[in-house]
Amino acid sequence: MADQIRVLIVDDIPETRDHLAKLLGFESDIEVAGSAASGAEALEMAARLLPDVVLMDINMPDMDGIAATELLSAQVPTAAIVMMSVQGEADYLRRSMLAGAREFLVKPFSSDELTAAIRQVHSRERQKLDRLVPVAPTPGNGTPAGERGPGEILAIFSPKGGVGRTTIAANLAIAVAERGKRVVVVDASFQFGDIGVLFNLNPRNKSIADLVPELEAGEPESLDTFVITHSSGVRVLLAPPSPEMAELITTTAVKRVLEALRASHDLVVVDCAASFNDTTLAILDLADVILSVLTLEITCIKNTRLFLEVADQLGYEPSKVRLVLNRADTTLGIRVADVEHSIGRKVDYTVVSDGRSVVYALNRGVPFVLSNRESQVTQDIIRLATGLAGERAAAGGARKAVAPRKSLFAWR
Repeated sequence: MADQIRVLIVDDIPETRDHLAKLLGFESDIEVAGSAASGAEALEMAARLLPDVVLMDINMPDMDGIAATELLSAQVPTAAIVMMSVQGEADYLRRSMLAGAREFLVKPFSSDELTAAIRQVHSRERQKLDRLVPVAPTPGNGTPAGERGPGEILAIFSPKGGVGRTTIAANLAIAVAERGKRVVVVDASFQFGDIGVLFNLNPRNKSIADLVPELEAGEPESLDTFVITHSSGVRVLLAPPSPEMAELITTTAVKRVLEALRASHDLVVVDCAASFNDTTLAILDLADVILSVLTLEITCIKNTRLFLEVADQLGYEPSKVRLVLNRADTTLGIRVADVEHSIGRKVDYTVVSDGRSVVYALNRGVPFVLSNRESQVTQDIIRLATGLAGERAAAGGARKAVAPRKSLFAWR
């Protein structure tokens, strides 16, 4: 059948391979395309058979499943990998997801769990490929990479810390990248940036601070060297590894970096610091869209109202600032309508309160958009990504010229 899911089984134990093949043999929509006894054999067979799904055992003698998954994700990117292991520790799950696995099954698992995982990851991959098709360049349609126009800058800002700004930035970037876009995240909280924690990346010798000598001399010619590519495809420019290094980064340097990244990416997501200073204001000026994140707390609502007043005094168009209500939970005693009445405008997007999923994903270093796909918080982030894409498409992708910024304090 043309619509069957072709599966490659990889396990060093023959009995396990046979057992899995028999279980899948009862499913009319699943075909066992082959089985491999090692990671090396799996790479060879996957390149030849091009399976839809690979069942990968994590513990194998010659090449473990994580190393094989990392290579397989690069060599056969259309194959969705389901990792299998007798160990269910968070570290194994985190490393598997970073290597490119799409699901993690802990042995022993039932036949229903196995087939559900196969169908689920296959469905996700097909949806992702369907989204990629319209943006792929073709001889008669589409824009060659060298002729693509500059990308957009999305600044994620809040006048109050602790509202989930960084979490939204990381997961939103992944959701946009899954739509076939080239996305880079810049951690602009230069003293205490946490983007590296959410992506489980080490900032040592790979941060914006390492670009300072070049930035002082002119354009950052080695910028690409210091941008780290995450397993999700999102690229990341980290904040300095220590707070005192933030003083080395000037406003002019930040503007040069953002303009250079805009030229080579579809979207530049900037996680801003929760404070007004020259650098933050320069980022907000450059941004095409500002996502202002708030929560159902009186202090945050008050600060958001003040920020909107400042944004108006700075001459920002109302459509440039979009409000995202994070941790939206009416049990806290404040309704969305109350927030809108207080700040004088509508909330554009809401993200559900799901502290357990968010904190669990944070502690594992795997963004929840990757590790907990079916959760409501993930669906809200995907809806946010879709909504932003729709807004930009409706606007025709036109970017208005940035007017000279008024002084922040001129109206006082």
